[in-house]
Amino acid sequence: MMTFEGLGIDARLIQATDELGFVNPTPIQEKAIPVLLSGTTDFVGLAQTGTGKTAAFGLPLLQLINISDKFPQALIVCPTRELCMQIVKEVELFKKHLKGMNVVAVYGGTSITMQIRDLRRGVQIIVATPGRLIDLIERKAIDLEQIKYVVLDEADEMLNMGFRDDIEFILKNTPKRESTWLFSATMPPEVRQVSKRYMQNPIEVTVGKVNTGNASIDHQYYVTSAQHRYETLKRIIDFTPGIYGIIFTRTKLDAQEITERLTREGYDIDALHGDLTQAQRDKVMGQFRERTLQLLIATDVAARGIDVKDISHVINYELPDDVEVYTHRSGRTGRAGSQGICMSIVHSREIFKLKQIERMVAQPFHKLDIPAGKDVCRKQFFYFMDKLLQTDVSHGDYETYVPMLQEKFADVTKEEVLKRVAAMEFDRFLKYYENAEDLNVRATVRDSRDRATFSRDDREQGRRRDTRGTEFGGSGDYMRLFVNLGTKDGFYKASFLQFILDMSELKKEVLGRIDMKDMNSWVEIEKSAAPKMIKAVDGKTYKGRRIRMNDANSRG
Repeated sequence: MMTFEGLGIDARLIQATDELGFVNPTPIQEKAIPVLLSGTTDFVGLAQTGTGKTAAFGLPLLQLINISDKFPQALIVCPTRELCMQIVKEVELFKKHLKGMNVVAVYGGTSITMQIRDLRRGVQIIVATPGRLIDLIERKAIDLEQIKYVVLDEADEMLNMGFRDDIEFILKNTPKRESTWLFSATMPPEVRQVSKRYMQNPIEVTVGKVNTGNASIDHQYYVTSAQHRYETLKRIIDFTPGIYGIIFTRTKLDAQEITERLTREGYDIDALHGDLTQAQRDKVMGQFRERTLQLLIATDVAARGIDVKDISHVINYELPDDVEVYTHRSGRTGRAGSQGICMSIVHSREIFKLKQIERMVAQPFHKLDIPAGKDVCRKQFFYFMDKLLQTDVSHGDYETYVPMLQEKFADVTKEEVLKRVAAMEFDRFLKYYENAEDLNVRATVRDSRDRATFSRDDREQGRRRDTRGTEFGGSGDYMRLFVNLGTKDGFYKASFLQFILDMSELKKEVLGRIDMKDMNSWVEIEKSAAPKMIKAVDGKTYKGRRIRMNDANSRG
């Protein structure tokens, strides 16, 4: 089996990896490090999060840098403050035996004056988020003239967040770079375009298939009705005592509402969304890392760059629209070879979308029944009993209290004591789940040939057939709305979907197919929800343009 020493790594770096317990390189490290050590080759590395990408580029950088030169020689650009801090933390561990090697992180949400001071002290490696880096460039507080190596980490995330112009600006301001290293979990067209424009004949290495999921993750899903989505989430959490995970929602409003409801019911949980200040975000993340919080609820935008070890579960409160987003969500668990579980709560109309994601991820998805109330109580009961038996009583003067306890419980049997302990712990659960209903939906799905035919007909006719009710578990009572917004307004399907849902405060389940053109779009929606959608959207303005939305069939 390959070792770090066999990859050509410097002895001082080997000493650091040994002390960290790193014996054998991961697949991306084994394939990337020998190429990157040349220092003159552009490189594209495609691998899922949690596969050791930081060491894959961090170790070669540390070996290539000239420690005696006290000016920036390497630049690592990443999407978020959290990832920036995580990269610096890992690189600091790797450079433990390299005296005089300095690494500085620059990111928003903290004092730029302090960061400028750190840069002036002399630094060889800069780790930066795009916005703060450009701010420093424009202030002429940072000199990138001598940068030899540029690393774009989580490139797909940065482009998804709208940093394309920023990345191009940064690359233009590193004119003497000898090589550019791009690392990404997926390879959307935007990433490919950047690589073609700014890299020369890059060596491309793929660990696993592009967009495929981590084999260490068990993908599970539960089918329920739209109105039971929250109850299903609560039941899954209750059925998984000891869970430590992230729940993904589509909007910040969903994140906040679910957090408030679960907090009122006694769960250790908090939300991470775009309305938080940096100080609030840091506080929430600190509590989550320390496990003061058992669960974190986040939107996709807010969760980008989060790197927390040992997350046991990821729960998709709703499925994302893009398979790349699902890959990033699920990649928060099952990191560095550990096992993880990614659960999805789906409406019966979303089964087809789930199957598409399953094919793209190339991992089997397992359908599970939503636990019955009695099953939840039984699971919690045995979990509590195990904790009780494993409780450490070796520390503390408990022996002092034993005589008093024996006297107090002299007339109470062992069985009675156990019943009272169980009642104290489980009274809330037993009452809540006493008459719990079955939340499962038994959906009937046609075979793939019927579905393929349905999809073809749908494309040709531009509308759902009336059979949609049986096909997707809905009522079949849909209509199409016309809206004078399209891709030229800066929308893609996911952002347009969120835009109209945020305006109308409707749930995604009421929508069907969205067909987008340059200047116009057509939206399928349940007839009962259509008036609310039209009232919320029609007549409003977007970037100075008056929005028109109406029944597509009534237009002359």
